Amino acid sequence: MSTFLGANRIVPVVVLDDPAAAGPLADALVAGGLPVAEVTFRTGAAAEAIARMSRHGGVTVGAGTVTTAEQVDAAVTAGASFVVSPGLSAAVVTRCRFHGVPALPGATTATEIMAALELGVDVVKFFPAGTSGGAKAVAALSAPFANVRFVPTGGIDASNALDYLRLPSVLAVGGSWMVPRAAIAAGDFAAVTRLAADAVRLTASL
Repeated sequence: MSTFLGANRIVPVVVLDDPAAAGPLADALVAGGLPVAEVTFRTGAAAEAIARMSRHGGVTVGAGTVTTAEQVDAAVTAGASFVVSPGLSAAVVTRCRFHGVPALPGATTATEIMAALELGVDVVKFFPAGTSGGAKAVAALSAPFANVRFVPTGGIDASNALDYLRLPSVLAVGGSWMVPRAAIAAGDFAAVTRLAADAVRLTASL
């Protein structure tokens, strides 16, 4: 997980209502230089969208908003290469390990990070970042947990992404500003490509 997240630094968090958009979205992200996507299990189209995007190729596809072991099974069957959760679930982490798929559980407190470490997880999703202290909170947690890497998500956009990405402990950030749900629904994949390219340019100074 560290390899592809560290290479891209920004993970588009995608909500797809129609799996038919999966292929064009994959092409748009690749064209924008951001070949990674977290497709969230917030709609009934998620599993099919992951399957289509993973078959389409060119993009490393993960499943997001995974809260149960059963959803892990569905995500992996669909072709997800990694699994992201809003919180820390031993059942989800264990099922991911069974499938040989990296788990990225949510953790915002020292207690949750310690629990993640006990499960053998040293890369966690800091969520919701914007309402949990932001970049200052991540910096503070990095002091006692020097070996933990963070992927802040929630309330992050082009205006504040670099506040997080400049922290040595931050592997990448997640955000949806380059994959607006309305643009995808309207079939405006040129907008996705443009926003993805803009997001990639943000990281040029790092």
